[in-house]
Amino acid sequence: MRLVLPVIVLSQFFCTSLWFAGNAIAPDIARDLHLDQHFLAHLTSAIQFGFITGTLLFAILSISDRFSPSWVFFCSSIFAGLFNLGMSLPDMHTTGLLLFRFLTGFFLAGIYPVGMKIASDHYKEGLGKSLGFLVGALVLGTAFPHLLKNSIGGFPWKYIVYATTALSLLGGLSILLFVPNGPYRKSGQRLNFTAFMKGFRLPDFRSVSFGYFGHMWELYTFWAFLPVMLINYNNRYPETNLNVSLWSFLIIASGGLACVFSGILSQYFGAKRVATIALSLSCLCCITSPLFLVSDSIILLIVFLVVWGLVVIADSPLFSTLVARNAPEESRGTSLTIVNCIGFSITIVSIQFINALSYRIDTQYVYTLLAIGPVLGLVALLRKEKSSVLVSGQG
Repeated sequence: MRLVLPVIVLSQFFCTSLWFAGNAIAPDIARDLHLDQHFLAHLTSAIQFGFITGTLLFAILSISDRFSPSWVFFCSSIFAGLFNLGMSLPDMHTTGLLLFRFLTGFFLAGIYPVGMKIASDHYKEGLGKSLGFLVGALVLGTAFPHLLKNSIGGFPWKYIVYATTALSLLGGLSILLFVPNGPYRKSGQRLNFTAFMKGFRLPDFRSVSFGYFGHMWELYTFWAFLPVMLINYNNRYPETNLNVSLWSFLIIASGGLACVFSGILSQYFGAKRVATIALSLSCLCCITSPLFLVSDSIILLIVFLVVWGLVVIADSPLFSTLVARNAPEESRGTSLTIVNCIGFSITIVSIQFINALSYRIDTQYVYTLLAIGPVLGLVALLRKEKSSVLVSGQG
């Protein structure tokens, strides 16, 4: 039992390295295919759209509630890894790249939310702490391709594809061999095409879900455009010569520590309170970003981006914890999956929204629009909190 969480965390890290593998090598792909840097947004949106499609189908069919989550995770890791490998095929073109990114994202739907389902089946008490480690692994997995890109130096970009595919296969096999079904799992659920909507009938579930949706508007767009922010800074101040791949890894990876720390804090102060504070701080980063993105002090820029990288993800495991706690017990896996589906749908809108406006608005100011999500998320959280106070007062 003591090995279950470390294995889930390590497997999640290995498998989610597929997520931003395309982003890390996007400049090389763009150079080889003579594309501009805006291709990055389409590459990111393709994997997000695949994930959305996968989570919707997994939710409607209640896959993680009807079948062994460990087997679902294993099979998904195999298919996701193989489709990731498709990017390395010779004579690849943009349509093929986007298709393989879509299919990789589709099977990531059987990895990220299913990993949380597996954790919730094993850990009823201290779930926030457990998911803190789990989402921290997702963050490290997301950042890892940037570190690989920095490490392989002059080697072809296809080596990153090979490495992340191998990690995915290893992660899936680890879950299958070392993580049995959890003691809190309810097995043998019958197919129910409306089970994924049950949670939204509950006010508490709706409140934390909408808080999560606001968080997602900001998160993946910040991650996707972080290399662009650094490249633009290099263009503005050529003498700085920032290592874009290394700093992208360090800034995104720092969020992994924030997830672990916020998960521990939630044991003392409550998941909802810590999530609300983190969401408020990330909102503040969006609003104040124009002051730092063009600062002539490289130290000020890096400190700001690291802080943003910490607070932008710190609330993620807490929202997942709150969703799991407030979901109907018999459809917890399905509820986690559909909330992920909607959240990642929002990321596509956000990424394309920022990408389109970056042609028309100075990039110094465009990222302030990421504050839209946190503001709406805070409204959902605080409105529910206020309603609860009024109800308890009447009682």
